[in-house]
Amino acid sequence: PVKEFALSSGIEKIYQPEKVKNNEEFINEIKQINPDLIVVVAYGKILPQEILDIPKYGSINVHGSLLPKYRGAAPIQWAVLNGDKVTGVTTMYMSAGMDTGDMILKREVTIGDDETTGELWDRLSKIGGELLVETVKKIENGEAPRIKQGDDFTMAPMLNKEMSKIDWENKTAIEIKNLVRGLNPIMGAYTFLDGKKIKFWKVQTLTENELLEKFQELEEYKYHLNKMQAGTVLFSDDKKGLFIKANGGILQVLEIQGENSKRMAVGDFLRGNPVGVGNMFE
Repeated sequence: PVKEFALSSGIEKIYQPEKVKNNEEFINEIKQINPDLIVVVAYGKILPQEILDIPKYGSINVHGSLLPKYRGAAPIQWAVLNGDKVTGVTTMYMSAGMDTGDMILKREVTIGDDETTGELWDRLSKIGGELLVETVKKIENGEAPRIKQGDDFTMAPMLNKEMSKIDWENKTAIEIKNLVRGLNPIMGAYTFLDGKKIKFWKVQTLTENELLEKFQELEEYKYHLNKMQAGTVLFSDDKKGLFIKANGGILQVLEIQGENSKRMAVGDFLRGNPVGVGNMFE
């Protein structure tokens, strides 16, 4: 999209190097352009110091967290995965380290209880754009602060497929919900039912009392709920939904994807794929 916009705006010099490190041809091109300022957004690699030193006003980055928290490649994802209530955007001067440079401006936002990584990403992208414009103006006017980060930082490493499997045995209902939110829409959190891979894209959590208020017919099984193994299907109906026992609560599945199928509302899934009460997600 950036390249398309640049072309439509009549910008002729657009470069897309496969790599930047040790790419003398590209580095020389940047030197010839001799920019006043370099801006980096959503670029997951470290630029060499030789490039960062070219512009007279420095090189700046828009980062999707409140630095020094969540340095690294996946700050937005980890904020959701960890169930954080607050995050934001930071603009910073770039250095040779991973998001270690001096901070310029910050904008804080609250994360919704049900907000997914994709939804938060969209919100922060707009906020980041606004903050970038404000930052550039401050640099132009000589008003941009330089705030040291200090050593009290956390990292946000790249995600991997191994982490997307739901661990019913060790994770709580809230932690599973955060996993589902955090991996939506990147890869989805998955589990197995009768040997088939099932992905959860949207879930909600309930307490046992909230479940019993919804389904009074389960009241007689109240004593057994605590003893049931996490991953056990407690209630399954294409109109009322799919409810699964989890550690410390109940998981209600709202959006699901069967093996070799597409994402859909859980009611649509259950109409074609009935799930029996007592079945186990593994």
